Amino acid sequence: MESTTVKKTTKKDYRKLILESFKNHVLEHGEMPKSVFKFAKDMKMKEEDFYTYFTSFEAIKPAILVDIFDETLADIEKQGVFSEYSAREKFLSFLFTWIECLKKNRSYLLSLYENRAKSFVTLPKESAEFKEKFKAFASEIILEGKETEEIANRPVISDRYDEALWIQVGFVFRYWLDDRSPRFEKTDAAIEKSVNLAFDLMGKSALDSFLDFAKFMYQSK
Repeated sequence: MESTTVKKTTKKDYRKLILESFKNHVLEHGEMPKSVFKFAKDMKMKEEDFYTYFTSFEAIKPAILVDIFDETLADIEKQGVFSEYSAREKFLSFLFTWIECLKKNRSYLLSLYENRAKSFVTLPKESAEFKEKFKAFASEIILEGKETEEIANRPVISDRYDEALWIQVGFVFRYWLDDRSPRFEKTDAAIEKSVNLAFDLMGKSALDSFLDFAKFMYQSK
């Protein structure tokens, strides 16, 4: 009885190939590609296939930031102990892991953002989707922190905690882009000190304790 050999074909991940080719082009030429047609041709793919994944080169930049964020979350999950951390520890873990993922793309990120970094209030405009996903992630950490009373539940202000953490992400990104210390040791120190400050401010302060006590005394009359 004759046996037939079935050839296995590996399906190309064109989205990933487009992202890598885009980054390589920016690094080699110092600017974005000029033409989708030429870019696709160099990749040996049809122009219309490019549009299956991205509508323009500008659409690629936010996708790269989101992919770095997704990679960070995947790496965090692999650690196995993340769920046992306090809210403060979870945010520290996120930032340290995020920086490790950013390092893999440092040359690309520097080429695009180094000269603009100091003008960022938070992160560049192409980070909108990254911001949306990050704030959903941060909201879970904040909720857990409130449940354990690690984070104080304050009227109005509490609703802006996720935005405060997003601003901190922008600070860390800017600091890291400008960091020239060995192994980015200054960035590590900046992360630890800024996160400790943020969670000290979000935590229950002496003023909160005083107000709670004053409220108790007033209601006990």
